[in-house]
Amino acid sequence: MTQATTAADFDQLGIAQRPGGWVRAWQRTGKFARRQPLGFAGAVIIVLLMLTALLAPMLAPFHPNEISADRIVAPGERGHLLGTDSFGRDVLSRIMYGARVSITVGFLAVGLSTVLAVFIGVLPGYFGGWLDSIVQRFVDALMAFPGLVLLVALVAVFGPGMTQLILILGVVGSAGGARVFRSAVLGIRSNAYLEAVVALGASHSRVILSHVLPNIFAPMMISVTVSLGGIILAEAGLSFLGLGVPPPASSWGNMLSVDGRRFMLTAPWLAIVPGIAITLVVFAFNMLGDSLRDVLDPRMRGRR
Repeated sequence: MTQATTAADFDQLGIAQRPGGWVRAWQRTGKFARRQPLGFAGAVIIVLLMLTALLAPMLAPFHPNEISADRIVAPGERGHLLGTDSFGRDVLSRIMYGARVSITVGFLAVGLSTVLAVFIGVLPGYFGGWLDSIVQRFVDALMAFPGLVLLVALVAVFGPGMTQLILILGVVGSAGGARVFRSAVLGIRSNAYLEAVVALGASHSRVILSHVLPNIFAPMMISVTVSLGGIILAEAGLSFLGLGVPPPASSWGNMLSVDGRRFMLTAPWLAIVPGIAITLVVFAFNMLGDSLRDVLDPRMRGRR
């Protein structure tokens, strides 16, 4: 077969050409959109949120802390599409910059909680014995406290701030992920292929990295996706209580707490706009997590 062979020649020979990488990605995206429309809608919202957070300096019509003394609590007009707050700051610009706070806190806190969950869930679940018993009692004690009460207590001890918030949310959120990862490891620990790999002389670190972690990737992705919505909601709740990212940083929870409550009746957009933003983001992550569970879990695929 020469280099001049065309696609028609392949068709005549009965040889199907494999589509390129971009074509396969587009086909899989279309398949996911048809089978999981809510999950696809959630993914679109998340992508738009990330683009808004990344391009906020270029997309925002005003600086988030720019004060207009003649536009105090004004409705949307004269360039302020969503109105202004009690300091004359543009609400749309603060919503865009608030997306940066939510994305930064959400992804960094979930990344930290995932790393911690691997150490306190995967390793004890794999080795078992006294290590598993001690670590799981610590996880039980951490999960025994009501989540919001524990977060408020830790923020009161360490003080408000983005760094403290990321560390606290990451540590507290690792308990639930550790339970999920440990149960997944217990399900595959006694499989024959792991015993065969160990019998061939593979080290424990190689078994964990090459065989255990890839096999729990599906529940790990589902846990991470669902946790993102919970972390963003927790950050908004702490900011609403005045324990999150301190002003004048743009935070959806701060916007609800300060102007949203104060002008809820006279200027309802100050409460509605950040409330809709929080609702959409949490809804998007939850729907994407549910859809990933349906796609990645073989039991859910069989049920469907």
